Amino acid sequence: MITIQRSIQDVAAEVRACQRCVLGRGRKLAVPGEGPAPADLMFIGEGPGFHENEQGRPFVGPAGRFLEQLLASIGLTRAQVFIANVVKCRPPGNRDPMPEEIAACKDFLDEQIALVNPRLIVTLGRFSMARWFQGESISRIHGQPRKFGEQWVYPSFHPAAALHQEKFRTLIEADFLRIPDILDRIEPVAVSQALPEPVEEEPQQLALF
Repeated sequence: MITIQRSIQDVAAEVRACQRCVLGRGRKLAVPGEGPAPADLMFIGEGPGFHENEQGRPFVGPAGRFLEQLLASIGLTRAQVFIANVVKCRPPGNRDPMPEEIAACKDFLDEQIALVNPRLIVTLGRFSMARWFQGESISRIHGQPRKFGEQWVYPSFHPAAALHQEKFRTLIEADFLRIPDILDRIEPVAVSQALPEPVEEEPQQLALF
């Protein structure tokens, strides 16, 4: 359990100096995440790529441009949402993040979630999805919001997947178009002083579709 004492900028500063795992020794720039805190929407991807490593910002390459298009389709800009990743430094060669690397960044992500206090977390890709939906298939559960404790989580595909296979573009576009209706049905999140761990009990599902 994390007590909220710091600002989102404090967390970002610690991420930039972090050397908790091997990724910190191989990066050019850490990528803490960016956006307002609090925010209604928080997007959590997997890890920085080449362009993110160069600029120190999340989702600034081709997948980021597609994410901006997806946000525009529901009347939003990236300045209105918080964007982060499960790991804050680029894995070499854009490989998948390792379990120990995800664990090294977990406290940072925990604190960001607590500070952003989003009404809805949208996970982008299977590694961020796995934080809540362990053992699930993203192809099976994408587009289905569920509540874990007091937090609603909405799994979807990573925008990069849509750049490689057209079928994923259609699916993620449809998932994004549902977000405004989901937000309309979710009660505002009360500001809390601590972030509980994801619960093990059976999650609730929003009866939308």
